[in-house]
Amino acid sequence: MLNPYLFYQGNCEAAFKFYEKTLGGKIELLLRNTDAPADMPAPPERKNQVMHARMSIGGQVLMASDAPPEHFHKPQGFSVSLTVADPQEAERKFHALCEGGSINMPFSKTFFSRGFGMGTDQFGIPWMINCPLEGH
Repeated sequence: MLNPYLFYQGNCEAAFKFYEKTLGGKIELLLRNTDAPADMPAPPERKNQVMHARMSIGGQVLMASDAPPEHFHKPQGFSVSLTVADPQEAERKFHALCEGGSINMPFSKTFFSRGFGMGTDQFGIPWMINCPLEGH
C-alpha cells in the first residue's frame, strides 16, 4: 500500500475538514498533540495541533500532520493526484479545491483525458485532478 503523507503548517485539521466537505472524504482518525502520553509533551503553542490524521477518499487513504515549525518545508516537487470518473464531478472538485489557492493548468479535455487540471489548494498542497478516457 502506498499513501501520501502531507505536512501542514498548523492547519492540518482545517485542511482535512475542507477535503472531507469538498472531496467527500471521511476523517477516520485525528490525533492532537494533547492526545499523546504524558511523557511526550508538546510545547504549549502546539498542544492542539495535529500529531496524525487519516482520511479515506473513494477507498484511498490520505494521511497528514502539522509539522513542527523547524521541520516544515513548503510542498514542492509533487502533486496529490485524484482520479474522478465523471467529468462534471471532476471539474467541480477541481474548482472547489483551487478556490482560495491557484490554478496552474485550467481543467479541460486533453488528448489523454476527458478532463484534467492542476492547481494548488488554499493550504499550499498541489493537486492534479484527472477524469480518464473511458476504458482507460
